Amino acid sequence: MKNNFFKPILFLAATCILGIFSCKKKIDDAYLNPNAPIEVPIETILPGVIGGFTAFNSAAGSNYGLQIDDVLLGRYIQYWGSTANGENYGSMGGTIGSDNTGGIWAAVYYGHGQNVNRIIQWGTEQQKWDYVGIGYAVRAWDWLELTNQYGDAILKEAFNTNQAQFKYDTQPEFYDSCRAACFKALNNLNKTDGNLSPANLAQSDAYLNGGNINKWKKFVYGILARSYIDLSSKGIFTTNNYADSAIKYANLSLTNNSENILATFSDLNSSNGFNSYFGPTRSNIGALRQGGYIANLMSGLNTGAFTGVNDPRTWYMLSENSLGTFKGVTPWLGVTEYLNGTAPTANYPKNFWRNPIQIATTGTDDSAKYVYGNRGPWPLMTASEMQFIIAEAAYSKGDKATALVAYTNAISLNFDMLTTTFSFKIPAARVISPASKAAYLANSAVVPTTSAGLTLTRIMLQKYIALYGWGVHQTWTDMRKYHYTDIDPATGNKVYADFITPPTSPINYLVTTNNGNPVYRCRPRFNSEYLYNIPELTRIGAIKPEYITYQCWFSMP
Repeated sequence: MKNNFFKPILFLAATCILGIFSCKKKIDDAYLNPNAPIEVPIETILPGVIGGFTAFNSAAGSNYGLQIDDVLLGRYIQYWGSTANGENYGSMGGTIGSDNTGGIWAAVYYGHGQNVNRIIQWGTEQQKWDYVGIGYAVRAWDWLELTNQYGDAILKEAFNTNQAQFKYDTQPEFYDSCRAACFKALNNLNKTDGNLSPANLAQSDAYLNGGNINKWKKFVYGILARSYIDLSSKGIFTTNNYADSAIKYANLSLTNNSENILATFSDLNSSNGFNSYFGPTRSNIGALRQGGYIANLMSGLNTGAFTGVNDPRTWYMLSENSLGTFKGVTPWLGVTEYLNGTAPTANYPKNFWRNPIQIATTGTDDSAKYVYGNRGPWPLMTASEMQFIIAEAAYSKGDKATALVAYTNAISLNFDMLTTTFSFKIPAARVISPASKAAYLANSAVVPTTSAGLTLTRIMLQKYIALYGWGVHQTWTDMRKYHYTDIDPATGNKVYADFITPPTSPINYLVTTNNGNPVYRCRPRFNSEYLYNIPELTRIGAIKPEYITYQCWFSMP
């Protein structure tokens, strides 16, 4: 009797509990908590993360990524200038109140941010170690790019959704965190157990490495190599044997052009969102023209490097003018030098889509070449760059023999990348042949006959050429660590021969609030930091107009 008495009571209780849970589930399904992470397949997250490397667009985050900032920062290193006269970025300046140069900030904290966290978290739970490794690789790239562009930024408190204000951390901490993320990436990418699916990864990673784990590992080694060579002007580069580390990781990274890390774009339905930010359909760089510095450097007109040598790569990388020669603009002058009579109007270069109409701002994909087409490809890292890292690091150690071999390899690899990856739309008479490449490398004005003739100027200026167009951020880091105009002890002239920053006399072309100094960092992104993080911005000095001229840690002694 006792058992019979309790059975119906237990049954009713169980029924009520089940009913409550059933109702709750229906409510939860109908009204999802917008603040709770909804687990989705990480395969669907990775494509957007990869898009965030270059240029991504969303309603909430607007445009963000590497290419967004390249348009502006390329003026600081004189890769190009605008048709506008006296515009701020040509004159090395930025303004508070704009998201300009905030593309990497938004990519790291918004575009990659929690998406990368979820790939790592859910990938770990699902034992998808390939995705976890890629997540850490992206995070390592983020930390290095972020701190080299902005200096101090948010590290320890990043992605804490319980905070509205965040403390900033120092560059050394970012460098350490970058390397720690690299080693976590390699540890996961080396795993062979768990739920690995090369087919799934290849589909998610269709527009970067195609799911090639070996290329992802080499990408990580390349990030490590950059993290050491970026410190080559600091005392710790020698005392901590960082040159050896730079050489070690560069050797483990990309060794041939088939391993280059190239971002591509689908060009689906000719929609803006599926094209390169630098392509004619998105029409973001129509008003830009190549800089006079790169044009002179590759045309033999630089007085301190490669003088008298016509570089066969010009027809692949630069735009000719109506005379079939290669000239460029001075970023802070815009078109003034051409239209006011100080330079012949006919010398004015076509835009990057090679529109023959002067001052044109449009173009078509049919005429675009090099990295300026709708589909790319857009290099994120190349084997040539890794050889330049080895050359610079070995040179700093006094090992000129190793440096010369790497320097020669770097130039050769860059030639080969152009003739294999960017061989389209080149006039038949200007196609690089084995003979023209060999002649260039045999020219002692380019490659010295002995290692004694190798200089830092040659290494850094050939790297400047090889990274032209796509390597804006890395070239800007290189130029800042040599403070734009540092002297090469071997020559007594500037490392970046003939390079000048906007003059202040007799006309002050530099933004006046820079107090006569060039730009060394960008401001944190306006539409986040300057709206709510004022105490931290005040602490680090980012409220001051001259903040952008403060040197970053990597460029200090």
